[in-house]
Amino acid sequence: MTGTASDASLMAAALSIGRRERGHTWPNPAVGALVVREGPRGPLVLGRGWTSLGGRPHAEPQALAQAGEGARGATLYVTLEPCSHHGGTPPCVDAVRASGISRVVAAVQDPDFRVAGRGFAILREAGIAVEVGVGAAQALVDHAGHIRRVTEGRPYIMLKMAVSADGKVGLAGRRPAAITGPATRARVHMLRATHDAVLTGIGTVLADDPLLTCRLPGMRDRSPLRIVLDADLRLSPTSALARSLDVGSLWIVAAEDAPAAPEAMLGAMGIEVMRVRRRPDGGLDLNDALKLLALRGLTRVMVEAGPRLVASFVATGLVDEVNLFEAPSTLGADALDALEGLPLSALNAYLSVVEEEWHGADHLRIMRRR
Repeated sequence: MTGTASDASLMAAALSIGRRERGHTWPNPAVGALVVREGPRGPLVLGRGWTSLGGRPHAEPQALAQAGEGARGATLYVTLEPCSHHGGTPPCVDAVRASGISRVVAAVQDPDFRVAGRGFAILREAGIAVEVGVGAAQALVDHAGHIRRVTEGRPYIMLKMAVSADGKVGLAGRRPAAITGPATRARVHMLRATHDAVLTGIGTVLADDPLLTCRLPGMRDRSPLRIVLDADLRLSPTSALARSLDVGSLWIVAAEDAPAAPEAMLGAMGIEVMRVRRRPDGGLDLNDALKLLALRGLTRVMVEAGPRLVASFVATGLVDEVNLFEAPSTLGADALDALEGLPLSALNAYLSVVEEEWHGADHLRIMRRR
């Protein structure tokens, strides 16, 4: 099978199934794989696989096992270079070699230093034809969290923002306001379900008492890990976050000099507290916090926070993507600006609009790092 149209179509299918568990495979990337043989009426899919919950098993062994003996002489489509190192499972290249696959079409090379082209080299040495680059543009988007973590030591950061037509996010006095409609709220819950974690600041927790779970029908178990940046450990044990540990785990990132007593109390409840450096202004060092989260295995983090913390992420250049929901209503000149101390146009400094959608009356602009 050498037709570029067939390759592109089949890789698109592999990418689609690879997204099935996105947000729930960390620390591993969410990979998709297909085993395909050319039949008299065109390509025949013999096996499908995707990275399972928790990151194991990997996509390739599942697709190959489903194909069985049919894999001999067939083509494997995979969205990321097959791993070549021993981790929690044997290297995927071993399964590919043993299967009798004759050709591998991969979207992108894995930048993880433990792989980084070695998987392709092993397959070629085994006499397997390897082609790289089909579907690469979409694969780089799908695997952006994994790539950011292994190349820069931090997770991919996506800001969710809901603003009024006049660029406001809350009422005067930092009072919350309902800005967007039900269609947008449903989309936000889906975004939560496809990220490893949702991160917010203690100011938002104290003001809004959010749950930060996925509350779409039948998707309660897709709720992400919740993270609160809480320099002084002010989180109340009676907060909605602390009282919903049965739905999703909760991590608190505090300052190194935060008091020990609250940590002990929260820890006894099953809430994990970790510590990073404090900035001179009293806040947490965001770079240190993100490095710590990456070390813990997180690849994709969604930020739902107030204008102060959101502005800090933007100003420090740590934002990879923004989902900006713009409502048609206004809140008035005395309402709360979307980015504290910055114009909303500050997003344009290193982000560009790549997609636009409508969710009811609300306009969504998806912006990504240039």
